[in-house]
Amino acid sequence: MPADRFSTATRLKALGTALVESGAAARVYRARPPRRNRLTGRAALLALVMCSLVVALAYPIRQYISQRSDIAEQRRKADNAARTLDGLRDQKARWQDPAYVEQQARRHLHFVKPGETGYIVQDGSGTATAKRPPKPAQRPWYDNLWAGVDAADKP
Repeated sequence: MPADRFSTATRLKALGTALVESGAAARVYRARPPRRNRLTGRAALLALVMCSLVVALAYPIRQYISQRSDIAEQRRKADNAARTLDGLRDQKARWQDPAYVEQQARRHLHFVKPGETGYIVQDGSGTATAKRPPKPAQRPWYDNLWAGVDAADKP
């Protein structure tokens, strides 16, 4: 039988045998078995469902987290406002006391009662001493103003 009549498988087998006999068999590689596709239809459907859920739930979850953050911020602001309100109520109650008003007038406005001598402590030691009047640069502005009025009145 002529060689043309053999099937392809028979011809390949004959070619392989000839190669083995000639020593060229080391270069012949066997074909790998076909890979089985790892992604089955069920896995693809599951991946599609999971992606759809993630996309569908992403916006509502982001909104929920944002709203919880806004609520926490508003609660912090309300707490701060309540503390400020308590402080202002305490301050208002103090200003209703005549002794506190008198104390603040003496401290900030340098008011004195009739018959008292007013002192301004310059060195910060806390001891009030009556010495020479301070220099114009060290005196309060209203003392400088009255000193100017007194000096203008003198000839």
